[in-house]
Amino acid sequence: MNTEIIKIDKVKFETKELEEAINILRRGGLVAFPTETVYGLGANALNEEAARKIYAAKGRPSDNPLIIHIADKDALNELASEIPKVAENLVEAFWPGPLTIIFKKSDKVPMSTTGGLDTVAIRMPEEPISLALIKESGVYIAAPSANTSGRPSPTKAEHVMDDLNGKIDMIIDGGPVGIGLESTIVDVTSDIPTILRPGFITKDMLETVIGEVEIDQAILDSESDIKPKAPGMKYKHYAPKGDITIFEGNLEDVISQINKKAKENVLNGIKVGIIATDETVHSYNYGIIKSIGTRKDNTSIARSMFALLREFDDLEVEYIYTESFRDAGLGQAIMNRLLKAAGHHVINA
Repeated sequence: MNTEIIKIDKVKFETKELEEAINILRRGGLVAFPTETVYGLGANALNEEAARKIYAAKGRPSDNPLIIHIADKDALNELASEIPKVAENLVEAFWPGPLTIIFKKSDKVPMSTTGGLDTVAIRMPEEPISLALIKESGVYIAAPSANTSGRPSPTKAEHVMDDLNGKIDMIIDGGPVGIGLESTIVDVTSDIPTILRPGFITKDMLETVIGEVEIDQAILDSESDIKPKAPGMKYKHYAPKGDITIFEGNLEDVISQINKKAKENVLNGIKVGIIATDETVHSYNYGIIKSIGTRKDNTSIARSMFALLREFDDLEVEYIYTESFRDAGLGQAIMNRLLKAAGHHVINA
């Protein structure tokens, strides 16, 4: 398959530039496109064969549900069998935006899209290209991240090319994404809304709107044997080719331990990458040292993380040592991704 790439200015584009992508979606093909979170791999959510193509292109386990992207809140009446009041409040507060809500599905949504579950994950993106693509195609778009399953999520069109070139019909290059982490997922099908995946929309933000919100215990305790409620969270995710180790503790001790480990490996001819911050990047002496952002602004860290992991892949780094980012709010989402990328390999410094 020849994968076509079209470059579109997300601020100054015309609908006619999306015409070919629209036709691909209507006929059951695959189009990768930018959202405000990461790049998504889109297909007609109500077309069973199109949904299967997503799983095949990504190498995605068939029990890992796809998120349906919509451009009109009225779509919920067609896709969900029940819309609780709490969901209405969340929609009013956070859509369009980086929040995915899980509802009980309607009969119209095929099991191939929901991973065999009787629930459906839905969100309304706020990125202009993605919204226009949904509106103009007249298609509800099922779209997981546009990467090979298990790899770091794509935040640039080049990342999609690296993973899916020759496997999908088209990539829309709309430039780097804004947030860099996948959407928060909240399940509203139980008595108390539950966060199944942390993201830019934090627990505090949700509770300001709807009151009590729980967090899936499998997220809180990374070393437990608790089965996560979101099927996709049980799989290895976000992993670069090199092995990641997270160092936790007093920052001075963390820097000392990372320098020690990096020195040992570098002197043995092993290529090492170090994930530092703007505040600590000059404290390291060995390996390939990169800043992920500043601790004064977690959004800078979230935006850079996946791209940095892929950059280390390009540099053929064998071991990656990183500081920890266990802060409240967005820090929880950052650490959720980083722990999964590291296979929960953590050293207390």
